[in-house]
Amino acid sequence: MSLEDLSDKPQIKICGLTVPEEALKCAALGADAIGLVFYPKSPRNLSENQAKEITAVLPRHVKTVGVFVNETFSNIMRKVECCGLNAVQLHGEEPPELVSRLRGENLVVIKGLYTERSPFLADASSYDASGFLIECGKGRLPGGNAMTWNWGEAKPFGETYPLVLAGGLSPDNVSEAIAASQPDAVDVSSGVESAPGRKDLHKVELFINAVSRCSAGRKTRRIF
Repeated sequence: MSLEDLSDKPQIKICGLTVPEEALKCAALGADAIGLVFYPKSPRNLSENQAKEITAVLPRHVKTVGVFVNETFSNIMRKVECCGLNAVQLHGEEPPELVSRLRGENLVVIKGLYTERSPFLADASSYDASGFLIECGKGRLPGGNAMTWNWGEAKPFGETYPLVLAGGLSPDNVSEAIAASQPDAVDVSSGVESAPGRKDLHKVELFINAVSRCSAGRKTRRIF
């Protein structure tokens, strides 16, 4: 890993964007990645046209991440190519073979693992992922479901694997979460929203500023 791949603070992914103007503002405030949800059961689910409108306005240095749950390779690649995605995030029971196949398409692939349900943190070695998003997995839907949890449980995992921390993060607790887990990146959605899919840009700014003041406790790996 080169020095260019290391940083002094965690990267920031703002997930669940639905409005181009809000995505652009998040990028201007310092987000490293924008998450676009392609999961029909989610209140943040996007059409391809909505996603294309968002990716079209973002600067090249801000990565666009498609979020999927138990989707097929062909459907994922359709969204990647149609919407201009840089990365994919898999939140279901996807097989390791799918992760490897997507990596073969020169995509950043983030695999969700959980402390409370399958796939568990101990399954990480099965996946050739670019990084792993870790949360508790207790909620009704895939994703953090705005639930805080013992973020320190992820710290040992991050000593071996690239770690994206998620689950219940907000401007008020992200500093605590980073200190506990020492992640490479943090992922927030509902913690900076005024309504599902609509970001409160003041909360986004507070969140990004809070992360910027943090030290991860070590050199962090760039994931996005």
